[in-house]
Amino acid sequence: MVQSINTNAGAFNALQKLNQTTKSIGNTNNRISTGLKIDSPKDDAATLAIATRLLGDIGGAGAVKSGLNFAQSTVGVAEVGAAAVSDLLIEMKSVAVQASQEGLDATSRDALNAEFNSLRDQAGSIVEAANFNGTNLIKSGASNMDVLKDDSGNRFAVVAQDFSAGGLGVDTLTLDSAANAQSALTAIDSAINTATAQQASLGSSANRIDNQAQFTTQLQDILKEGVGNLIDADLGAESANLQAQQVKQKLGVQSLAIANSGPQHILSLFQGS
Repeated sequence: MVQSINTNAGAFNALQKLNQTTKSIGNTNNRISTGLKIDSPKDDAATLAIATRLLGDIGGAGAVKSGLNFAQSTVGVAEVGAAAVSDLLIEMKSVAVQASQEGLDATSRDALNAEFNSLRDQAGSIVEAANFNGTNLIKSGASNMDVLKDDSGNRFAVVAQDFSAGGLGVDTLTLDSAANAQSALTAIDSAINTATAQQASLGSSANRIDNQAQFTTQLQDILKEGVGNLIDADLGAESANLQAQQVKQKLGVQSLAIANSGPQHILSLFQGS
């Protein structure tokens, strides 16, 4: 004779539902605590792979941005130095105009010549000091600066400009006579034109760097937003979902209790008889 085994099917089903609800609550709590709806490959391997690649792109954009920030500072220092030298050239021209007058006494001419030399020396000191972290774009023999513009390794060059006295053609000028002062005037006018053109080149490079830096910042922000859309949890929705699941859990506990009490009621009938 085969003995039948009776099981409480209602309690078994209620327990299964309760376990599922408890697991869902655990998953929801994890999403709320981490802020992520996808935290591991088991959540969504394909989406996580995409997000990981985008995170790499964000890191690359960050490195490019750091390089552009360095370039901005370097060119900014060069621009300040170039502007100061240009101002000194204008002062030197003013002194040369005074020295070009005929009939100046020796004392006055010597004073003008000394002032002229002093202004030129000041310009030279500014040029030598116009460096950022060891990079100087306006001294004699300065090298062009390659600037990284994207994480693929593409670059563009910031062309160095020579603002030294020799580069501007004012290193040998003297005002010791009216004739030499007149020649100095011509040379200084040429130097001012050269300095203006070189400042324009630096300004163009600065604008390009600024535009590239702005684009890189926007790109980084968009990538971060994209990653967030892929893996970040909607905390408002998750909180509401958690409350609903907790209510469901309480009902599941009650259902299990009711299912477990059924056999006891049946047994009490036999005991009562």
